[in-house]
Amino acid sequence: MIKVGIVGGTGYTGVELLRLLANHPDVSLEVITSRSEAGMPVSDLFPNLRGHVDIVFSEPDPDILAQCDVVFFATPHTVAMALVPELIKRHTRVIDLSADFRLNDVAVWEQWYNTKHTCPELFEQAVYGLPELNRDKIRNAQLVAVPGCYPTATELGFLPLLEAELIDPMHLIADAKTGVSGAGRKAAIPMLMAETSGSFKAYGVNGHRHLPEICEVLSEHCQRKVDLTFIPHLAPMVRGIHATLYGRLTTQDVDLQKVFEDRYANEPFVDVMPHGSMPETRSVQGSNVCRIAVHQPQNSDTVVVLSVIDNLVKGASGQAIHNMNIMFGLDEKTGINVIAMMP
Repeated sequence: MIKVGIVGGTGYTGVELLRLLANHPDVSLEVITSRSEAGMPVSDLFPNLRGHVDIVFSEPDPDILAQCDVVFFATPHTVAMALVPELIKRHTRVIDLSADFRLNDVAVWEQWYNTKHTCPELFEQAVYGLPELNRDKIRNAQLVAVPGCYPTATELGFLPLLEAELIDPMHLIADAKTGVSGAGRKAAIPMLMAETSGSFKAYGVNGHRHLPEICEVLSEHCQRKVDLTFIPHLAPMVRGIHATLYGRLTTQDVDLQKVFEDRYANEPFVDVMPHGSMPETRSVQGSNVCRIAVHQPQNSDTVVVLSVIDNLVKGASGQAIHNMNIMFGLDEKTGINVIAMMP
């Protein structure tokens, strides 16, 4: 059994980790930490886990965490970097769901997260945990940085087109929408039901922290500079991301549907939908699947990709467990081959 620890288990990504790991046949949940809820049974905070998770929140203790085979960090940004170096030193593998190790450029990270990184030496060691892109690197990684939710949906949508050099990398647009759970489990006026219900708005138009992540990943993988206009929106729903992606085709003589079907033919968690499909966020709710449809409106020089994920599963906790399965040589679908909830 893989001995698992979770740091920061009181948020939405933390409870999703618990929900999925509770039924994972190869996992033993050893410790879950929370300074604010130390001493409280997990099932008291999350009644959906009653009868499935029999463990108590505890204070984070590096000595106890280091006894685990792998530790998940489901914490706000800048928290993981304080504990990760000690765990790495003790040869415990780490899967970080925050943004602390997602970028390769320390200066860019410090600019966007407005703080000094305390262990920049680990940037070179960290592997970007998008299995559809870095599966071979993930297998032997000691530190994995789980991609952000918006980047997951956006990168999976653009990758087949950029890899095949079918679109102009300097003219990319991502128009993405997310539910309120993307902001985390906290009291904030903009997230109140009275504020979000029946309303829809853009935010981060002048720059969102996921922009440099997307650009870095796409640029490095395709070895070309990319210029992306990324506009996130808050939609009146609890969970889900819908990314509408636009690219300018460099050739018309191509079967776009086949390009996507071939690229993701062997990917267990990417579903390329039939030609003409319009994927919905509810079709992936609670699942680790990214559903994608590709369109070429009026046979113009514009390609439109529709990409939907559950921001808390494929965009966070499910993808983190997918990485764990790869790291420990398990069947990739173990514990996360969950059917989406409808309606």
